[in-house]
Amino acid sequence: MAYWLVKSEPFKYSWDQFIKDKKTFWDGVRNYGARNNLKAMKKGDEVFFYHSNEGVEIIGIAKVVKEYYQDPTTDEEAWVVVDLKPLKKLKNPVTLAQIKSDKRLANMDLVRLGRLSVQTVKENEWKTVLELAGEK
Repeated sequence: MAYWLVKSEPFKYSWDQFIKDKKTFWDGVRNYGARNNLKAMKKGDEVFFYHSNEGVEIIGIAKVVKEYYQDPTTDEEAWVVVDLKPLKKLKNPVTLAQIKSDKRLANMDLVRLGRLSVQTVKENEWKTVLELAGEK
């Protein structure tokens, strides 16, 4: 299993809306690096859900339930989506400030490639974030 992080501005698509929807396709990605990450996602992979611009924190965990397919919001073949479903809200959201201040996370994509909307998360980074969130 691989680990990922997706970003969403809460006013556009929040964790609370994701919970209400029970499942969504992750659309609107128009960056080739982020698109390549979507293409690499496999069914069963786990994904941090990150609120960007407002909140600026990892708020929950989602799961990939369908691998990439053509983005239904565009006719351009270059763009894809994956289907995600929410798994759980973190006990304690983990802020960007916490992540940046933890030396174990210095090389995390969220720190190094801040603008990328779909990012990889290494297993040790995943475990560290869960520890910071008060999860087992």
